[in-house]
Formats: sequence, structure tokens, C-alpha cells
Amino acid sequence: MALKCSNPAWRIICVLLLLSGVAACSSVSITGEESAGVYESGIASFYADRHQNHKTASGERYQHHLNTAAHRTLPFGTFVKVTNLDNGKSVVVKINDRGPFVAGRIIDLSKSAFGQIGELSEGLLRVEIDRVD
Repeated sequence: MALKCSNPAWRIICVLLLLSGVAACSSVSITGEESAGVYESGIASFYADRHQNHKTASGERYQHHLNTAAHRTLPFGTFVKVTNLDNGKSVVVKINDRGPFVAGRIIDLSKSAFGQIGELSEGLLRVEIDRVD
């Protein structure tokens, strides 16, 4: 039986149900408390060349050669270790931007940081993120 969402009140309920279902099916896993260390696993990407020298959400300018990253919720200045799940290589990056804004991705790495743990030609990597204190 399908829900009818023609009534404005039912539309809101339908949207909330849909969003809760999407959140339940997310490929990102988070465990532990943020203050004790953040753990996530998911997909990492890297910044396109067009972002070079543009201001990030923190006000810093993006530089390909620096080990920085964008994350949706971690505070600016937080350091995280990003580990490629396919080869075990890791890099420590500083969060200085917001994003990624593509479904299924959990972190956008600088070009340099991405290249230290994977091949740029891959475009996307399966990674784990651990907060570094």
C-alpha cells in the first residue's frame, strides 16, 4: 500500500519518513564520541584544480601542496588521519573547509594529501578517518 502525500501535512510526514530512511541506509559509519576521537569510513575525493588559491570556509586559501581537507561537521583546525582501505597508506590532514557536497563522500582531500595515499587517476578512495589529538 502506498502513502498518499497530497495533503500538505502528509507531505511533511512523507518527506520526514523518506529522509529517515535515507539516513538509515547511509554508507557512512560513525562510532565513539567526537571528543574521544572520530571514526568514519566512506569515500574520499580530492579538490579540482580550479579551487587553487580560492578561500575555504575557514578563510584560508586552498593550496594543492598543503595537507588539508573538507569535512561537513568537524571543527576547523581538527587534524585527522585518513587511511586508504585498499593499500593501508595514511596521511594526516587539517580540516579547513566544508564539504564534500556530493552524496556518498565523507571527505575532500587536497591534491597532495590524496596523492600520498592513492593515485590521482583513481579519483575516489575507500578510506577510514580517525581524529588525531
